[in-house]
Order: sequence, then C-alpha cells, then structure tokens
Amino acid sequence: MADIPVELVLVSGMSGAGRSTAARALEDQGWFVVDNLPPMLLAETVREISTVGSENRLAVVLDVRGGRMFDDLTRSLKQVTDAGVSLRVLFLEAGDNELVRRFESSRRPHPLQESGGILDGLSRERVLLGDLRARADLVIDTSSLHAHDLRRKVEAAFGGTDQVQLRATVMSFGFKYGLPLDADIVFDVRFLPNPYWDPALRDLSGLDPEVSDYVTELPEARECLDRMAGLLDLAAEGYLREGKRYVTIAIGCTGGKHRSVAMSENLAVRLVKHGVEALVVHRDLGRE
Repeated sequence: MADIPVELVLVSGMSGAGRSTAARALEDQGWFVVDNLPPMLLAETVREISTVGSENRLAVVLDVRGGRMFDDLTRSLKQVTDAGVSLRVLFLEAGDNELVRRFESSRRPHPLQESGGILDGLSRERVLLGDLRARADLVIDTSSLHAHDLRRKVEAAFGGTDQVQLRATVMSFGFKYGLPLDADIVFDVRFLPNPYWDPALRDLSGLDPEVSDYVTELPEARECLDRMAGLLDLAAEGYLREGKRYVTIAIGCTGGKHRSVAMSENLAVRLVKHGVEALVVHRDLGRE
C-alpha cells in the first residue's frame, strides 16, 4: 500500500471527551488531520498520503457520527495494518457526569440519544466503542483535565519524530477526589508524613522546594522512588513487547497537593535519567 512509510493515529473516544482538542494539538505538531472519515475510506486515504511524499503522518478522527459505517472499522484497520502501516489508537473518555455537563453547557444533543436523554446516548456509545477502547494504545481520561492539559499530553505522546522507547505520564492526584480512570500503575504515598500538619508548609505545595525537601529527604521516600523507578524498568520491556508505548503512573496522597506532587516531580526526573520521556500532570493541585 505505502510508497513511503506512513504513521497513522486513529483518534476516537466518547463524544464530548475532547477529540477536537486532540486533533488540533496533532495538527499543530505537523500531522495531517482528517475529521470524521468514513472507515471504508481509511485504506484509500492512507494510500493517497503514501504517494504524496511530503507528509507521512496521518491522524484520522473517528466517531459514532458515521452511524452504520462504523461497522466497517475492523476490516479497514486490518487492511492498513496488513499493509505494514504503523497504527496507534488514541482513545479519549470522561465520566458520565462530566460528559452530561459538557453537553448541557453546549446545548447540543448526543448523536446517539435519539428520543431518550444524554445518558441513553452515552450508554449506546460506550457499547459501540468498547472494542476500539480495548485495543487503544493510549487512553486519556479528560474528566479533570483542562484543554491545555489535554494538549500537553497529546503533544508529549505524538509530538516527536524520534523513537523514544517508552513514554510516561506521571500524574499526582488526591484520593479524596477519586482514582484516575486512565492510570496503568497507581502508587499510594499516604504512608509518608503529611506536610499539611506543619503550619509553615500547609499553604505551600509539592512544587515548592520546602515541601519537596520535607517529603523526599525521608529515607522511606527515597526508597519508594527507587522502587517505583525499578518497577517501571521491570515492566518497560513487557509493555513494549505487547505494543504499549505509553504508560500513566498515578501517585496519590490525601488531597493531591503536597506528597503526591513532590513524589511525582521527583519520579519524573528519575525516569528521564533512565531514558523514559516523562510528562508530569498534577490533576488535583489547586482544588483545595
């Protein structure tokens, strides 16, 4: 099929979860973006891109607006992968409450709600997209992400042309706000002393040197960081063997302000030293 090697990213996910934002981020990084392409035209589009010679990175935004044509997706994906095209799937999702809020804010109906409500449409959509989500290389939960945070994650995952073996998002969070749904590995650092109880540190965050030093100077914190980095070293080869090039590591404390932030920043530094490209996201910082 391809005269020149083609990189293909399929951008899909729940309606309202941020597909347009992800597509714009890819376009700004130099990807040729096609929105709402009927799956039956996927192989033909890749073939045309491969003959141009000036652009070999194609991002296709695919969603349920295609209706019954969505059933052609499995066959179309097999065609492009059998032809040796490098295919990655980016899947965006969010919780039902957040998606309902976004639809109500935009005053637009869900494309599958028919005569029912927004939740009915979301339920049908999750079933329809179930197989695609299962084969996704990268799943991003945008429930608690601002648009610029989503852009950063997409740019970190797809912005470079160099071959990075494994890319990691290190996310701090607060258990009081719930577990991150898109985390591959979750660490609980609530066993460390909480800077919140020190009046001089309470109003600071893990980004401040005083808090970072308070947390990471403890022997158990340093050992924890060593073991976290070691676990990823152990898992990296297996992830790559299974075709997983992106991993989200979530580190949680009570409120996501002190311990988890400091530990996430320090773990990211260690991962970079080990050859892993790392992006840090502080999901709950500023919520208190």
